[in-house]
Amino acid sequence: MRRASVGTFAAVGLWLLVPSLAAAAPEGIHKIQHVVVIMQENRSFDSYFGTYPGAKGIPAGVCVPDPLHGGCVAPFHDPDNENYGGPHGHVSFTEDLDGGKMDGFVGEAEKGLKCSSTEPGCSPCTEQASSGQCVDSMGYHDAREIPNYWTYAQDFVLQDDLFEPNSSWSWPAHLFMVSGWSATCKEDEKWSENAMSCSSEVEGPPNPAVEPEFYKEHSLPWTDITYLMHKHEPEVSWRYYIFEGGEPDCESDEAVKCEEVKQGPRTPDIWNPLVDFEDVREDGELGDVQSLTEF
Repeated sequence: MRRASVGTFAAVGLWLLVPSLAAAAPEGIHKIQHVVVIMQENRSFDSYFGTYPGAKGIPAGVCVPDPLHGGCVAPFHDPDNENYGGPHGHVSFTEDLDGGKMDGFVGEAEKGLKCSSTEPGCSPCTEQASSGQCVDSMGYHDAREIPNYWTYAQDFVLQDDLFEPNSSWSWPAHLFMVSGWSATCKEDEKWSENAMSCSSEVEGPPNPAVEPEFYKEHSLPWTDITYLMHKHEPEVSWRYYIFEGGEPDCESDEAVKCEEVKQGPRTPDIWNPLVDFEDVREDGELGDVQSLTEF
């Protein structure tokens, strides 16, 4: 049984880009020696920075309808480091968005109440005590819980008009991170060879956690970002790091609770997309996908 934790990495992908050494001092973008990308999940901008001074965060006077209890729920400060949240697959995203009204968050979180199985959408709120509010989708955090993030925002830059690339869950989001696309392809014996058969798919190709046998016979045929970096080795090198241990969340796109599953650099799961790409396999780059302990 898992809940999202404040400050806990749902997935960690880090790339290290090293420019070639030149006799003259580097200028402009060439001064950059390393680029580190850290990806987390299940948090909106407002969840972390909705009250950050000057940011385009939580609108004044907003209050989201509460179908279960009536009335509405206004944003509230949540001091709990663990949060229940709610389902976040494409169907739930559509209900949350509600045609642009952005008023379905409480109702979607409440739909998972009063159930006691691991079926998609069930909420653990009814099965264990919470120190806070069970339906906490309107809760937000600030510097009291995440001082490191607010310090980053103050010392560097904060993008308050930055959104997820797709209206869906973890697997397609991670595909977007490494390739800028989420797609499905014609499933035949040439699936791994025919990128031209692929088309955009919001829910992504087959789930590697659910269908691991599929990826023993097939791989993702379109090109990911590491292909470009590999072409410029050794001047440009990269690594993708995976936390080795228990998976941070459920592998189902709608599930809020599930049994813990182990993960590592060679585990075919939704947080480790690169091992399923054909170009990564063909170019011998699997060794660049490593345990976070190697960072």
